[in-house]
Amino acid sequence: MTIMQHSSKAQDRTLGVWYQNIEQGSVKLPRFQRFEAWDRSRITSFLNTVINNLPVGVALCLEVAGDEKFVSRFIKTAEPKNHTVTVNQHLLDGQQRLTAFWRAIHNNYDYETYVVYIPEFDKKEQKSSDKMEVHVIGRWYDKNGRKMPLWADIPAQMLERGFVPVNLLRPGDITSELDEWLNQALTEPKQDTSPPEEFIQKFMQFTKEKERLKSIITQLRERVTHYNLPYLSLPSSTPKEVALQVFINMNTNSKPLSLFDIIVAEIESVSGSSLHDLEDKLAENVPEASQYSDMRSLILSTSALLQDKLPNNQGMIEMDKQQMLDNWCQLTSGLQKMAKLLRSQNVFDKQRLPTNAVLAVIAAVYNVIPEHGDFVAKAEKLLKAYLWTAFFTNRYENAAATRAYADYKALKRLLQNPEFTEDDYSLVPILNRENYPLMPIEKIASAKWPKSTSIEARGLLAISNYFGANDFADNRRVDADNITKREYHHLFPDALIKESNEEADSYFAMNCALITWKTNRTIGRADPLIYLKERVELSDEEAVKERLKSHLIPYDSLSKAHYEGLVGDALTEKVTADFEAFKLERARLFKKAIDFLAEGQQPSLEKVLQTS
Repeated sequence: MTIMQHSSKAQDRTLGVWYQNIEQGSVKLPRFQRFEAWDRSRITSFLNTVINNLPVGVALCLEVAGDEKFVSRFIKTAEPKNHTVTVNQHLLDGQQRLTAFWRAIHNNYDYETYVVYIPEFDKKEQKSSDKMEVHVIGRWYDKNGRKMPLWADIPAQMLERGFVPVNLLRPGDITSELDEWLNQALTEPKQDTSPPEEFIQKFMQFTKEKERLKSIITQLRERVTHYNLPYLSLPSSTPKEVALQVFINMNTNSKPLSLFDIIVAEIESVSGSSLHDLEDKLAENVPEASQYSDMRSLILSTSALLQDKLPNNQGMIEMDKQQMLDNWCQLTSGLQKMAKLLRSQNVFDKQRLPTNAVLAVIAAVYNVIPEHGDFVAKAEKLLKAYLWTAFFTNRYENAAATRAYADYKALKRLLQNPEFTEDDYSLVPILNRENYPLMPIEKIASAKWPKSTSIEARGLLAISNYFGANDFADNRRVDADNITKREYHHLFPDALIKESNEEADSYFAMNCALITWKTNRTIGRADPLIYLKERVELSDEEAVKERLKSHLIPYDSLSKAHYEGLVGDALTEKVTADFEAFKLERARLFKKAIDFLAEGQQPSLEKVLQTS
């Protein structure tokens, strides 16, 4: 039997219909599909594609008639109340898009809230963009269990920042929900002692603003509801093995032409030079740079900034290709110095780099810093302040290319003035603490496991590495050669946390140490210090204490964590209290370090540990 006998059929389907089918449970996922994989950036990009009514690739469905061919599951958070629904289709390709759509349109992520930024309603005038686009607000929980930042759940405070929650774009009749949000976001003026004419003017302005906002939201709702996300339909008679092969082909065999390939062709047509040859030579001369990012991405984004273009696809396309070649020496030098600066801060590779938005900015701005002289130290202090601030603010969570470009321009202007002072740092948008405050202690304490791609979680790991992160077994400092051999280990053992409370989470940045010794999975539940000593065969208390310090791990907090003979509620209560106290105490040390580093200082370990 050939695949041709079971060829697919192209179908149009709006997001409004997809939404209804998902809500009813008639579209399900084969269980062999991976779970959610998209990060904030991918989700935001897809939502922007939708609200701008731009095309997107087709989905793939297998029609279901009668019994389902595959064991299936509902899209996450979309399980219908009625479990007797009839399944009509299995979604073979398109899971990430439709899961992102469903969850964002309900804003039911734990640590993200998706919003539409409408510049004309931005009263704070931060103007993160000059166009309407989807942004993401990072969320966390403070020590009182409140979801932070608080303003992200207060309509009036959201709107004054130009934000409207994406869930107001949900298909269907949500008239009452929309009206309620508008009433909370915009305050109707009240009659007071002011002249009637003034009150009437205020009321008319209020009415005009409310109607304008409602009109924009309504237009966006229509755009979302009627957005076409087409799909290919495999007939229900398609054998399982054929459906699986099509699924594999659609997920692995597509190799679209990249922007780099396009620019290679342009350069060769302009100058006859081979960008591939230049790329190979650059990788040979500056191998350290490729440790932080794909070399092609570094070449294009840095080259764009050197021509005062945005470090995104638009800016790269607009670049003068001959000038790109003419700037090759500056590009090479900038990438060398960028890698050297990052290594000096003990940031060694892309797996532990909090955000790659800083790479091209630092590489390009070195073009205006002299090779030698006292000014180099002054300039690099500014760059260090920029680097560490980028790790601990939300500046690059949205519109990273646009914001990186604005920061680059401001840094460049500052560095072209030899007389600039630290008071001038705030002229760089990201270094304006009023607009971009540094990560607070509560958020540090609640930050998740640093192996993820979270900017702030990886930033916290970078803080730990900055002070040497001496290995618990051989006492070697972390460096570029041994960083890849290190593993992420719990300080409070996961088994202990789970024994005290099976629903508790041990995967926090404050509970992590990056060390080389091998995991001994037979030890299981033990007090933290006993656990560490047994795993690394350490008995010298002073040795343990000194090595912990290099990770900013408070020894005293761990040494108090004893649980011998405790069970049940007594164990739960003490472990919970000790764990929270430990995370908070370590977070205080990290906060001190962050404050120093974000000023461009080079604090010693002793300075951080001794500062009150």
